[in-house]
Amino acid sequence: MSAKIIDGKAIAKNIREEVAREVSSLKDKGVIPCLAVILVGDNPASLSYVTGKRKALAEVGMNDKSIVLPENTSEEELLKLIDNLNKDKSVHGILVQLPLPKHINEEKVTLAIAPEKDVDGFHPMNVGNMFIGKKSFIPCTPHGIIMLLKIMGINTKGANAVVIGRSNIVGKPVALLLSSRDCNATVTVCHTATKNIKDITSKADILVAAVGKAKATRISALLVISLIFFVAV
Repeated sequence: MSAKIIDGKAIAKNIREEVAREVSSLKDKGVIPCLAVILVGDNPASLSYVTGKRKALAEVGMNDKSIVLPENTSEEELLKLIDNLNKDKSVHGILVQLPLPKHINEEKVTLAIAPEKDVDGFHPMNVGNMFIGKKSFIPCTPHGIIMLLKIMGINTKGANAVVIGRSNIVGKPVALLLSSRDCNATVTVCHTATKNIKDITSKADILVAAVGKAKATRISALLVISLIFFVAV
């Protein structure tokens, strides 16, 4: 079978147009979707991602309540801000851009976000619901990968899927989603201690390289998705 080229930009454009229609429909009912993106510090990469998210919010017509805080913001101040956003009924989603400065405990911040507003899907309640197949927010990169597979018409049922990487943000969630009843793939997870990775990946129907490193694999498969970052609204 020949390789399939995925035009991510075209797909993202179509998704945003669909989201814009849904946002318009909600506005007609008196609901204006709002996302609060919090950035602490001036990390260039993080600033770039937040800028991209804000641009996407504008494109789909959602309210943007982004907040940029100085590097020296205390953990207590950040937690208080999150608490206020949790209570703000006009805010429907909260996203804290990671990584945070070293003096702030990321786990505390993740736990502080109300599960119903945790659009990143990192709160243990959302992770647990995803694990048992209940409705929940799903981390955007894994969710984006599954959406790409569906949009491209890739048959995942019974497919031999190999995931390289076991991070909580990409590797583990995408492996779980691929093995769910919705996808029904047979999944192998490879990591730093895996032996014969080349042999394992060469037999993959679907290969997800989620290691955040270019040229981590040099083998071919029916479909190769190499995603370091995927931002979806």
